[in-house]
Amino acid sequence: MLHRDVADGVHRIAEHFVNWYLVEEGGRLTVVDAGLPASWRSLLGALEEIGRTPRDVEALVLTHAHFDHIGFAERARAELGVPVWVHENDASLTRRPWLYMSERSPLTYLRRGNLPIVASFLRAGAPRVGAIRGVRRFGDEGTLDVPGSPRVLFTPGHTLGHVSLHLPGRDAVISGDALVTHDPYTNTRGPRIVARGATADSQRALASLERLAESGAGTVLPGHGEPWTGGVESAVREARRVGVL
Repeated sequence: MLHRDVADGVHRIAEHFVNWYLVEEGGRLTVVDAGLPASWRSLLGALEEIGRTPRDVEALVLTHAHFDHIGFAERARAELGVPVWVHENDASLTRRPWLYMSERSPLTYLRRGNLPIVASFLRAGAPRVGAIRGVRRFGDEGTLDVPGSPRVLFTPGHTLGHVSLHLPGRDAVISGDALVTHDPYTNTRGPRIVARGATADSQRALASLERLAESGAGTVLPGHGEPWTGGVESAVREARRVGVL
């Protein structure tokens, strides 16, 4: 479940076919994405395993506001006082995370071998995901004033406010769902954008791959699937080859 140091000081928590991350800096922590509601227990367990406490968490940054990435965000905000950061274009989605735009009905993909994934989402509390009652907004570029100092890469398409987070000193980029190595909708693996059933604008998502490539990061940390350590440029080439499903 907890994979330590997938990049320097970056820990991956992988469960229910979703990834989220802890970024350490000088004993302070940023959580990137928030999985599903059941991941709250995993957060507490992961902090204990790396020798930290909830008091060390200073920020929660969302790559985007889909239900499977904001699961414990409101609980962290309300119970721990952790500010939740999100791109301004996804701020409204944090209030209604089930009303997201897509080019095709998600039901289209139910015959693609993803029923175990859907069942895992349900067991992890997906139907209980609700609104985040307060967020901090940021724009298309700049460096966030949170532990790890991630650089914002505006990568819209999956959602209209999707961002990736570049960690230049760690040679890594957290790509969220701008580029994944496992698409839970088609149950296919390897670098790709997410299927039309969960993507607002697939052509824009493909165009955003260029922004990822420009980071030059050696390691790509996706929202779904295994980390890609062959360099972001090769991951982008493969995603473009696969195209839109």
